[in-house]
Amino acid sequence: MNEFWNTRELPMEQEDIDANKVYGILSYIGFLFIIPLLAAKESRFAKFHANQGMVAFLTELVLSAASGAVCALLSAVHLGALAATIGPLISLISLAFSVTGIVFAAQGKAKELPLIGRFHILDSENQQS
Repeated sequence: MNEFWNTRELPMEQEDIDANKVYGILSYIGFLFIIPLLAAKESRFAKFHANQGMVAFLTELVLSAASGAVCALLSAVHLGALAATIGPLISLISLAFSVTGIVFAAQGKAKELPLIGRFHILDSENQQS
């Protein structure tokens, strides 16, 4: 289980972390990952967490769509009780990603989320501070 939490952490400048920690936290609240992209364009820390928040948000969308299809299929074959557990499970997984990201950002860490954090939509690693 320790390997699950042992994800890659990027080094960041403390000044950047201190100035942009709030933007890092906001990144994990639904579509609010857009705010750091607009308000802290030059911050590697904010951009890193905006990327992680965007990946978490897109993962939630994909999982929700897939669970909707699976629930419809299960309901069609009279397994509605099983279908009723899938939605809350997806919500719990999404909440876990968000809480983990918020904790990492609040701790001042640029640490990838477990399972999905290795996906990068935005290039925060090579940006100059």
